[in-house]
Amino acid sequence: MRLTLYTDYSLRVLLYLGAKEPNELSTIKDISDAYAISKNHLMKVTHELGKMGYITTVRGRGGGICLAQDPKDINIGVLVRKTEEDFYLVECFNPDSPGCIISPVCSLKGALNKALHAYIAVLDDYNLADFLTSKEDLAAILFDR
Repeated sequence: MRLTLYTDYSLRVLLYLGAKEPNELSTIKDISDAYAISKNHLMKVTHELGKMGYITTVRGRGGGICLAQDPKDINIGVLVRKTEEDFYLVECFNPDSPGCIISPVCSLKGALNKALHAYIAVLDDYNLADFLTSKEDLAAILFDR
């Protein structure tokens, strides 16, 4: 299973904001510079994170973004489900695909489906706060560049 860059960047944004003090604003440029990733991509990601209620955006001079929820309330499995386009590990998982010719008799499909559900179930066991246990170390890497 491979997460899209969109989900990866969503997780990075939330980790960055989680390493800040509550309600402390950051800019997309701050986050872009810290991770050395595209500001344009982050603009799309942060816009969607705001629409989903994960972050608060403050417009205008002196504006920025911050977490809208307590990190312990941000479930990683839920976030991944919301940010991933699909979970088609193989062609036969896609209902719009003509599928694989052995699909009617293939038992691999069931095993892959079970593995996918296990993968997501593990992520459901974590929240953002679980990954902020070394907040000071994370902040030192992200903010002291």
